[in-house]
Amino acid sequence: MFGKRGFGNKGASPSAPAAKPAAPRTGGIKQATTEKAATPEEPPKVVARERTEEYYDIKSEIFNVLIDAIDLTQLTQLDQESAREEIREIVNDIIAMKEVALSIAEQEELLEDICNDVLGYGPLEPLLARDDIADIMVNGANQCFIEVNGKIIDAGIRFRDNAQLLNICQRIVSRVGRRVDEASPICDARLPDGSRVNVIAPPLAIDGPALTIRKFKKDRLKLDDLVNFGSITPEGAEILKIIGRVRCNVLISGGTGSGKTTLLNCLTAYIDGHERIITCEDAAELQLQQPHVVRLETRPPNLEGEGEVTMRDLGKNCLRMRPDRIIVGEVRGPEAFDLLQAMNTGHDGSMGTLHANSPREAISRLESMITMGGFSLPTKTIREMIVGSVDIIVQASRLRDGSRKITHITEVIGMEGEVVITQDLFVYEVLGEDENGKVLGRHRSTGIAKPHFWDRARYYGEEVRLAEALEKAAAKAEEVV
Repeated sequence: MFGKRGFGNKGASPSAPAAKPAAPRTGGIKQATTEKAATPEEPPKVVARERTEEYYDIKSEIFNVLIDAIDLTQLTQLDQESAREEIREIVNDIIAMKEVALSIAEQEELLEDICNDVLGYGPLEPLLARDDIADIMVNGANQCFIEVNGKIIDAGIRFRDNAQLLNICQRIVSRVGRRVDEASPICDARLPDGSRVNVIAPPLAIDGPALTIRKFKKDRLKLDDLVNFGSITPEGAEILKIIGRVRCNVLISGGTGSGKTTLLNCLTAYIDGHERIITCEDAAELQLQQPHVVRLETRPPNLEGEGEVTMRDLGKNCLRMRPDRIIVGEVRGPEAFDLLQAMNTGHDGSMGTLHANSPREAISRLESMITMGGFSLPTKTIREMIVGSVDIIVQASRLRDGSRKITHITEVIGMEGEVVITQDLFVYEVLGEDENGKVLGRHRSTGIAKPHFWDRARYYGEEVRLAEALEKAAAKAEEVV
């Protein structure tokens, strides 16, 4: 309506009649129910506003006029703040010209929403800014859920239509050199902060694009934070610190959303700064703090079906890069064989995660993944390889009340016949639940005084710390009994 507007001349705004005075109204955006006062244990939540159909109609009308009025090629040449100011100025002109009656609060929210639509991730922006959200799940344009404190609730947002949602999905994945469309409807990507993104688009997703974001906190969690959350005891955390320090080969096992990647990040914090670490991931999300880290990421095939780089390809190449440790974000298939080979050929302290519900099941999953790779090895040979490679399995679980616990710290110690022998150092016992449905339980030491990796701990001068942690844990277990 204004014609394409340049951004070099601020005074070139279109003439428009003054807006009619309008009293503040609540028809466009209704204030959500007032929340309870925050307790010391529960941080205050961002108060959400419920958008009505009238609000979305106004927003859609103003957005369409804005797209006709701006020159997107010039907008991309501005920094983020300048671009936002330019958009806000034009939107204010459109509101005045259209004589839209909005309160100051409603107008500010409308301006922010439209800026997010043009420059950011649209309705997702306020959700991405919140640090208390673990997952964002978008099921088409009209439905979005979030996970807060282990519970899934309605986010109360919607997109203009499925085309806007797909456009935002494309904006996210294109920043890491990937694409999502009808020809390639499934895509794994990541946000700049490392948050994991999965998109599945039509025709595979029937009701519109499905977007799932696994968010990471802005402040990286440490093992001490997991102690404060009750995920592990101080003694168990001390054992994990020693395990990371003395270069045990570790597998972190758990179900979806159990906190495997968070726990892997915590363990890597105790790797010596002089070691060369190489990470292999489908979508780079690990946040290692050491100075000498090389991050590798898989690549999907191009339009012609060529150029794919798999996790196995990265794993093989790792061995030529003189690594001290190899960290695999998630073991899903035949790359399990290459990880075990690395662990068994002088790359002690390598780590990885996999999906399994118990340490024993994790071993079975490793066997299955190696067999899936077409390696025609006898079962006993595969199990001997696992026993010779993996030292520790740490089991992470998400309980039915949404809390996350480290339920097992288990050693892989050898074989009897064709059976892999393991021993638990720590286990989590569920005792029941309270009147609010919160699971009650306790971490318990099994009383092992000299674990299988004792000699390794002594080699690194950590046997005193290890003995003290095990003694404290055993003493607490006796007190409970």
